[in-house]
Amino acid sequence: MRAARSALAGMAVGVLLGMAGCGSGGEGTPGTASGSLEQLAARAECTPDVQTDAAELRQATCENGARRYLLITFAHARGQAEWLDEANDYGGTYLVGGSWVAVGGAEDISALRDRLGGTVVDAAGEHGGDHHVHRAG
Repeated sequence: MRAARSALAGMAVGVLLGMAGCGSGGEGTPGTASGSLEQLAARAECTPDVQTDAAELRQATCENGARRYLLITFAHARGQAEWLDEANDYGGTYLVGGSWVAVGGAEDISALRDRLGGTVVDAAGEHGGDHHVHRAG
């Protein structure tokens, strides 16, 4: 059962990645942004606080006023697909670009999409949890 679900999730991720690679999002949404974590953060007009700096992915919390989210860049499409497959089990709202993912609340992701383009994904989540980005301290 898990293998079948995983295969379906993999196909869904492939479709999402194909959509995320498209130029314009339509209806005034900019073309999907690309670049380094810092370049994406600059386009999002946020200050990145890098938490993970590894060869396969870089992850930072990013703030823009009251908006807060995770921004993750991937060295390879396979790493992004695997990350999305695992994250899908936990639910949440994601903004998916060609080599990056942003994770946050629905309103934060909607506002971020206006700056970065991409495809908004609302994952159902089997474990009943959601990905939330919480403000520290």
